[in-house]
Amino acid sequence: MTSLAELAERVDAAARDAKAIAQLTTDIPDLSVDDAYAVQAMSIRRRIDRGERRIGVKMGLTSRAKMIQVGVDEVVWGRLTDAMLVEEGGMIDIARYVHPRVEPEVAFLMKAPLAGTVTAVEAMAAVEAVAPAIEIIDSRYENFKFALADVVADNSSSSGLVIGSWNAPSVDFGNLGVVLYVNGRPAQIGSTAAILGNPVRSLVAAARMVAQWGERLNPGDIVMAGGVTAAHALKPGEVVRADVERLGSVTLTVKR
Repeated sequence: MTSLAELAERVDAAARDAKAIAQLTTDIPDLSVDDAYAVQAMSIRRRIDRGERRIGVKMGLTSRAKMIQVGVDEVVWGRLTDAMLVEEGGMIDIARYVHPRVEPEVAFLMKAPLAGTVTAVEAMAAVEAVAPAIEIIDSRYENFKFALADVVADNSSSSGLVIGSWNAPSVDFGNLGVVLYVNGRPAQIGSTAAILGNPVRSLVAAARMVAQWGERLNPGDIVMAGGVTAAHALKPGEVVRADVERLGSVTLTVKR
């Protein structure tokens, strides 16, 4: 029997070394989502033990269409560490990833603790600011094939984040136009409403889901609300910019 700790070591090594691995569910077909979250927690604990610091959470599968596509009725979440932060306008090396993709998002900065069942009003009362963001997602599985439990165990595919300028939370961000540009040309177009109808619903879900694992959103935490558009697969030399109406833009460059 393969233990959950051994699975955590496997996904941690895959992320650290940028080496593709076989699906966990190949060896353990009945791996549950709860067990996958336990694997995720243990893998992130390994990072923290190496000196990384938890800085927030990311939400995934926040598109209704994506939920239907993969046959789930709940979003997923992962943990963010300071090692995942990429400076706005900075450069990344594609060699550090297995299947790197980017999604335009909205990010929240927390000013007060938040956990458990909360309303949208209560959630926003705990928010210091909102910003345009890009998430770098990277499934570490061979041939980009995985089941839901595989994704969750692999930190819900979270690998990096780029945050733009922070805005007052009073900005109405419920239905803003979003364009993802690659080398100056539009690659994806969408609306922030693609995030569960309104990104604040993703924040509400984050508070509920972290509490289920005995955690909370802390002051200073970043919450990535989820992808607005389909993900774009990165290539060397690309310059990626996400423009979010009213919130601004955020950029990263891929090393040649």
